Amino acid sequence: MSATEAGTEPGTGSTAGDTGAAAAASTAEPAAPTSTPPLTSIPNPDPAPKPSASPSPSSRRIRDVDALRGFALFGIVLVNVEIMTGPYSAGAGPSASMPDQVAAWLVTALVSGKFYLLFAFLFGYSFTLQARAAERDGAGFAARHLRRVLCLFLLGLAHAVLLFPGDILMTYAVLGLVLFAVRNVTPRKLVRAAVWLVVALSAVLLARGLAALGSAAAPADAAGAADSVAAYRGDPMSVVHTNLEQWRLMLGGDFLYAPHILAAFLLGLAAGKHRVLAEPHRYRGQMIRLLRYGLPLGLAGGAFAAVCGNGPLDPRWSDIGMAVEVLTAPALTGAYVSALVLVLGTRRGRRLGGVLAPAGRMALTNYLTQSLVMALVFTGYGLALYGRAATAAVLAGSCVLYVAQVAVSNWLMRQVRYGPVERLLHTVTRGRTG
Repeated sequence: MSATEAGTEPGTGSTAGDTGAAAAASTAEPAAPTSTPPLTSIPNPDPAPKPSASPSPSSRRIRDVDALRGFALFGIVLVNVEIMTGPYSAGAGPSASMPDQVAAWLVTALVSGKFYLLFAFLFGYSFTLQARAAERDGAGFAARHLRRVLCLFLLGLAHAVLLFPGDILMTYAVLGLVLFAVRNVTPRKLVRAAVWLVVALSAVLLARGLAALGSAAAPADAAGAADSVAAYRGDPMSVVHTNLEQWRLMLGGDFLYAPHILAAFLLGLAAGKHRVLAEPHRYRGQMIRLLRYGLPLGLAGGAFAAVCGNGPLDPRWSDIGMAVEVLTAPALTGAYVSALVLVLGTRRGRRLGGVLAPAGRMALTNYLTQSLVMALVFTGYGLALYGRAATAAVLAGSCVLYVAQVAVSNWLMRQVRYGPVERLLHTVTRGRTG
C-alpha cells in the first residue's frame, strides 16, 4: 500500500500499513461497558474461555476485523499495481486502449483513496485491542507500541528501497506515535478532529487546483518517463537507485496526505473505544444509514475524481478532483465497511468471512508479497515488463494474484498462528522470542 494512491496510494495501507500486523496482537474484545473509559483505565477482560467446537462470538468478531483487512488487500493491489507497472498515469500511456482507459477510470472512481483509508481505520481500531492486550498481560503498552512502530518503520524503509517507493508503513509508524499521544482523548473529540483534518486537506487541494486552472497545462515529461523505464528495466542496483530517487520525490505527497491517514486513525480509535466491530448489532441502524447515504455520495465523488484524473478533463483538474475525493472517500469507505459487516452477520456472510479472514490475519505479509511479485514482474529483478504491460491486463493479473494470496493464506493459517512478517512484528512488539 502507498501514500501514492493519494497522490501517487498503498497500503497498510494501503495506503496498507499495519495491515496484518494488527492481527498479530489482536485479542478477543470484552463486552462493551455502558460508558467508554480511556484506554488507560480499561478493565482487564475475563479469562479466556475454554476451547469449544464452535467459535465464540468474540472470536467471530475478531475474525470479522481480519475479514475487513483481507477485503482491503484487494483494493490495495489494484491501486499499487497501476503505480508499479509504468511511468504513465494508469490508462494514459501512448499505447493505452479503450479497455485500459475504462479499467483505470473505474479503479480511480471505486478504489483509489478508499482502501488505504480502510487499512488506516483498522490500524486505529486495532490500537485499542493492543492496548487491552498489554494491560491484560501486565505489560507496559508504551514500550510495546514504541517497539512496534520502530519495527514497522524499518520494514517500510526496506520495502521502499528494495521493492516499492510508495511504501506506507513508514507513514503509519510516524503517525502511530501521534495515535499514542491522543489515546485518552474522548471519541467525540477524536471524530471532530478527524473531520477538521479532512476538511483542511480538501481546502488545501482545492486552492492548489484553482491556482492550476489559471495556468497553462504542463507538458508531459517524455524524457523523464523514458529514463524511468530504462532504469527500472536495468539491473538490480539500477532498480534500487531508482526506488530511492522515486521515494525522495514522493515524500512531499506523503506529508501532504498524512492528515487523511491520521483522520482515519482517529476514527478507528474512536470506533475501537466504542467497540463498534465487537458488537455490530448495536450500530446496525447507523451502518444502514451510512450505506444508504454514504454510497451515493462516495460514488459521485469518486466519479468526479476519475473525470478529473483520468479524463475527459485535462490534468490541471487533478487537484480539484482530489479535493473532492478527500471529502467523499471516507463516505464510500464507510459504506464498503458497513456493507461487509452487515453481510458478515448473515449465515452466508460468515462463510465469506471465514475465507477472507486468514488473508487479513497475515495482511502485512500479503502486502509485502504483493510488492515482491510486482517487482519481479515489472522491474529488472525479473521480467522487466515496466512500461510494457496494458492496464486492463495488469489489473486482471492482480485479481489472480489476490485470489492466490487468499488461497495460500487459508492453507498457511491452518498450519501456523502467524504469517512470517507478523511473527517478526509480534516478537519485536512483545520483546521476547517465545
